[in-house]
Amino acid sequence: MHDQLRKSITALAFVLSGLAAGAGLAQVPTTPIAFKQDAPDRYVVVRGDTLWGISERFTDSPWRWPEIWNFNREQLRNPHWIYPGDVIVLDRASGTLSIAGRDGAAGATGSGAGAAGRGGLEGGGTVGTVKLSPRVRAESTAKDAIPSIPANIIEPFLSRPLLVEPDGLENAPTIIGTEDNRVIIEAGNRAYVRGIGDSKEENWFIYRRGKALVDPDTNVTLGYEAIYLGTARVSRAGDPATVQLTTVTQEVGRGDKLLPAGAPEVPNYAPHAPSVFMQGRIIGVYGGLGKLGEGGPQSIVTLNRGRADGVEVGHVFALYRPGPVIADASRMTSSGPATFKLPDERYGLAFVFRIFDRVSYALVMRVTRPVNALDVIQTP
Repeated sequence: MHDQLRKSITALAFVLSGLAAGAGLAQVPTTPIAFKQDAPDRYVVVRGDTLWGISERFTDSPWRWPEIWNFNREQLRNPHWIYPGDVIVLDRASGTLSIAGRDGAAGATGSGAGAAGRGGLEGGGTVGTVKLSPRVRAESTAKDAIPSIPANIIEPFLSRPLLVEPDGLENAPTIIGTEDNRVIIEAGNRAYVRGIGDSKEENWFIYRRGKALVDPDTNVTLGYEAIYLGTARVSRAGDPATVQLTTVTQEVGRGDKLLPAGAPEVPNYAPHAPSVFMQGRIIGVYGGLGKLGEGGPQSIVTLNRGRADGVEVGHVFALYRPGPVIADASRMTSSGPATFKLPDERYGLAFVFRIFDRVSYALVMRVTRPVNALDVIQTP
């Protein structure tokens, strides 16, 4: 039963898309990267930094991070090689960044014992020499690696279900009774669940099916949002099993569904533009009310493009507000004034961190105006 649930509910299928073969970066830049005039010649990495944030210190094109580090496609998968205390050096002549004192910085993985012995190196940089004092670490430093984007913001969206298939709820465990026959139960209350069976999972998410995610261009239903209600822990096995609610974010009652909880896996792909031109739409702003919901920096948005369309974790999309169609009274036709569509206006960027077959979720990184459903996304 446990395995069937994980197969039937797409929300648990957190599978990173495959990368194209080849050592070279597929995205060919059309213009040279422009470094900011006030970009530092050197920057010391501190705890709390992200790859995106560091890149923004040097350039207004943070999604072109792989180019300024000479990343290849394989290195996009695991950029765990920058740590607090590293000194990043800007070579304005070649238009590249490197880590002072580390040969082949872009090719290093920087985890485990290899990272622990990095101190005490010097030379190897093209802009001066920085001598680093020896550092001894008794444990793996992989957990201290600088992430691509703020992990604390996206972690809840990695473990909690975001999307269910049209029939993905049919076989999920269901609350069939409540403590003292209550209509609504809260944290600390008990509930009785049918369908857990012999599962060894102790912790469960509670959810119900939400609104349909409809592609605005094709009118095809891509899936359904899963509304997160809280968590529960099994206190007595059986069928029905007894669970105790540990946290509640919304009302919970009969008919609500349970999904096994799992540890979140935080992706850390380096930010990069798609290798080909891609375009789609924002079909929802997490927490927004339908088409009226607006988002801002660090909002989560739902995109109508996914794995089947070639979207990868780490892809960066530019956000555009669709230009309106206006009438031009100076040019008349037989049916009235001629109409023209004004250009779409670019206003921000978003970083994809979770993908499904036909839908993906992205973190809004920076915007100059509110993010709305039906706004356009495309390769920056």
